[in-house]
Amino acid sequence: MASWDLTQANTLRLPCVAEQYAAPTTLAALQDVLHQAWQQRRPMTLLGGGSNVLLPSQLSGVVIRPSLRQWWLERRGREVLAYVGAGVNWHALVMALAARGLWGCENLALIPGDCGAAPVQNIGAYGVELADVLAAVQVVELATGEVRWLDAEACQFGYRDSLFKRELAGKVVITQLVLRLSETPNPQLRYGDLAARVSAAPDPLEVARAVCTIRQEKLPDPAELANAGSFFKNPLVSGDHAQRLLNDYPGMPHFPQPDGVKLAAGWLIDQCGLKGHRQGAFGVHQHQALVLVHFGGGNRAELLAFADVVADAVAERFGVRLEAEPRLIS
Repeated sequence: MASWDLTQANTLRLPCVAEQYAAPTTLAALQDVLHQAWQQRRPMTLLGGGSNVLLPSQLSGVVIRPSLRQWWLERRGREVLAYVGAGVNWHALVMALAARGLWGCENLALIPGDCGAAPVQNIGAYGVELADVLAAVQVVELATGEVRWLDAEACQFGYRDSLFKRELAGKVVITQLVLRLSETPNPQLRYGDLAARVSAAPDPLEVARAVCTIRQEKLPDPAELANAGSFFKNPLVSGDHAQRLLNDYPGMPHFPQPDGVKLAAGWLIDQCGLKGHRQGAFGVHQHQALVLVHFGGGNRAELLAFADVVADAVAERFGVRLEAEPRLIS
């Protein structure tokens, strides 16, 4: 373990230096790192692909990036289980599964990051969430190194939410996923113009490629312009609140849910005239208002201040408070 510059290890390119850094490639090596850190009473910070985190300028203790990169398939009739290490790149996995004709993850193509971080956020896109395909998660307790399994129900998945952001935050590290896939065609094409982008009877790879095309048209590539994807969650409001807004904005995108009405955060920001707005090193992307971008030279405090400017404008105009999606690391 040695100190490490994490500036290039997070897609927002926020400057950060870790006091110590470890990237164990096996379960045993990970348990050894945890044991050493626990014995030395060093704080532990878990990091995946860095695509959904807001890093401070310095991190004391040990930053651990699980780099278990093996995955394999187990067939059970027409159902297929994929056992996936936490360090596997999510997009690469999705494309590999789709190329094998396996249905389930194709709508989640081009989401950045490692597989181990996917359950924390319950990643989702184009009408599909990880919770729809996840069968189980293997975790290791930070305090004891004990390995255990949680099924999907135990993960308590919600919209961009899970047990790993609440009760188990900072207590376990995810080491493996089990995904339930199928060879039976089951395209999910309800979202946006996805159906118009594919043939009448698409295979999973065609759907995945269409999703990639749409995302590339709308979202900046983090390798070219630093960003963390969607910066704000789509807010959930009461039916009455939504109706009041619809009276003033009849064309407002809205999506009824069992517990309220979900609004499109990007649309709200755009209506405030903030698309393309820049403040110092940070700005709202010129083509997608939901994405905050880093032009270089900024830090987390400046980003959070800019995010507050955006959220305050939306709150003042619509009475809706936006909540940041990326995880704040301290």
